[in-house]
Amino acid sequence: MRPLSPDEARLWAQVAATIRPLSREQVQPNEAAPVRKTLPRTQPQRIHKATKSVPIAQKTLDGSWDKKLRSGSVTPDRVLDLHGMNLDSAWQAIDQTLEQAIGAGDRILLLITGHHRPGAAPVQRGRIRAAVHDWLTASRHAPRIGAVRGAHRRHGGGGSLYIILKRR
Repeated sequence: MRPLSPDEARLWAQVAATIRPLSREQVQPNEAAPVRKTLPRTQPQRIHKATKSVPIAQKTLDGSWDKKLRSGSVTPDRVLDLHGMNLDSAWQAIDQTLEQAIGAGDRILLLITGHHRPGAAPVQRGRIRAAVHDWLTASRHAPRIGAVRGAHRRHGGGGSLYIILKRR
């Protein structure tokens, strides 16, 4: 451990002088450095925590929703199949369908993205599926999306997603 420099020692003495001891015994200030006995009291300032944005995939639902989704007992109000689309047309279709679903008061949107095919180059296949969560998080409709979950096998399994919209 290195010794404190003169500047550090002076600063430490100032800090130490502001501490109130827990015991009632008198504490003698350090003779080496002049210290102020009291500091002016100020009102404590409130610290506002920044609201953390939760990724769409991590938004939570209540237990009954998750149970219905896992069992496949839900019926999607609207279905969007993205097969055969490129990235731009898929994004436009998702945005337009979300707008229509929100306007109609739908709760569950089934988004069919397609399965990742083993052996296919990931650059060529699965780009839409890989981008969907980021798109939804950045979407103008993100505040209206309650959660995104993988679809049940009956609705496409790993190649589909449920988008659960919040109530109005």
